[in-house]
Amino acid sequence: MGAGILKRSVSIAGHRTSISLEEPFWQILREIAERENLSIQALIGRIDADRGEQNLSSAIRVFVLMDLRSR
Repeated sequence: MGAGILKRSVSIAGHRTSISLEEPFWQILREIAERENLSIQALIGRIDADRGEQNLSSAIRVFVLMDLRSR
């Protein structure tokens, strides 16, 4: 599993944005979305709505970490 950063474009609340995350975070994010029967875009939208002032990429990393810790 490589740790290279991948940039992906998503649409959140009607606007396009790009998110840069390490591949392991993208993989776990996909697993979480699948488990919750959501698209990755919908899951990222939920994270975005709850992140407050935090950077979106950082909010996603923290979300993934908290999910892994809770399992």
